[in-house]
Amino acid sequence: MAAVFLITLYEYSPLFYITVISLCFVVTAAMVLGWFGFDVPVILRSSDETESVVPVPEKRMVQVTNPFALEMGSSGVVSVTEGVSLLPCCLEPCVLSCYWGCGVHALQGALQTHQHGPSKLTTPHLFQEALHFQYHHCQSFHISGEDREEHYTKMPADLGITDFGLLPRERYPIVAVLTLAESEARDTYNIVASVTVVHVPDDKYSLEHV
Repeated sequence: MAAVFLITLYEYSPLFYITVISLCFVVTAAMVLGWFGFDVPVILRSSDETESVVPVPEKRMVQVTNPFALEMGSSGVVSVTEGVSLLPCCLEPCVLSCYWGCGVHALQGALQTHQHGPSKLTTPHLFQEALHFQYHHCQSFHISGEDREEHYTKMPADLGITDFGLLPRERYPIVAVLTLAESEARDTYNIVASVTVVHVPDDKYSLEHV
């Protein structure tokens, strides 16, 4: 019966006959190879086999608490010469360190040290060392966990700095760093420091151009 069907199919269309024979050969060869453990293209596998071979990646959601938050103050004073008001909101006692005129490359190097170094930059002193003290002025504030007060920071007038040059700049106006004040808290949180770059207007650059 199969032979009569194939002869009839060949007389009807030789090209279609050759196509059917080739397809049957490929499917049969794939089944034989798969039976003996050889890899078979996915297009020739059944849907059940594909689902069993391809692993489904699992994603784990991990909740991480950030103990730091920093906002601009509401005093309205924002400039290099007049200073800046900052409002930290922390879950634990922390230290707010404001680095005026921090070097761009120095900050990038410090962040690389924090990410890939043997130890994290968990204290203001370690952060200063990672910056190689490449900043004009540093001012620190000790913040309690319930502190919701604004803190005013300003460069000393005797430094005579009124701007940080034209773009692209080599120094950031202010780099605000929050670190945990207590060693016990550093072992509790996965996030042990917060770095914020604050851009303020000066004689050479205004925030209106941002």
